[in-house]
Amino acid sequence: MRGRIDRRYSEERAEAVPWADAQARLATAEVAWIVTVRPDGRPHATPMVPVVDAGRVWFHTGSTEVKHANIQANPHVLVLAGDTAWEGGLDVAVEGTAVPVTDEAELRRVAALYRGRWDGRWQLEIRDGAVAALTPDTRLVVFEVTPDKAYAHAKGEPFGQTTYRQEGTS
Repeated sequence: MRGRIDRRYSEERAEAVPWADAQARLATAEVAWIVTVRPDGRPHATPMVPVVDAGRVWFHTGSTEVKHANIQANPHVLVLAGDTAWEGGLDVAVEGTAVPVTDEAELRRVAALYRGRWDGRWQLEIRDGAVAALTPDTRLVVFEVTPDKAYAHAKGEPFGQTTYRQEGTS
């Protein structure tokens, strides 16, 4: 991802936030938000625990949850991490497409990333090429989001917005 300061929303002395810093902010968020779109066009937002590695974001959801149904109808999502402070911090928004992870090796890698979250309570058990079911009626699905576009909003002195795009796109 390449980043560029957006002067329309930035103070004169603001500089672009490196993509590595934006990724780190998302990776260290205890909770982020995932925004999906319902089939009737209304937005749906819910907190989730992300894992971030190699520029991608993973999250999981139950197969009976609203966000799962929304992603089945429209896989475009927005992942948000930040806080409500005005005078400092970094808020990050990532636009991308949520793709279910079905490869067992990749699921095991993501499960290992989750074991490092918080105090280790995020345990995903991988069995037979899938995340072990929560209940007989609900299975867990892991989704991968590769950013298409992202934003970092640096707050405080100076305020600035960095816009990131995949290399080779406008």
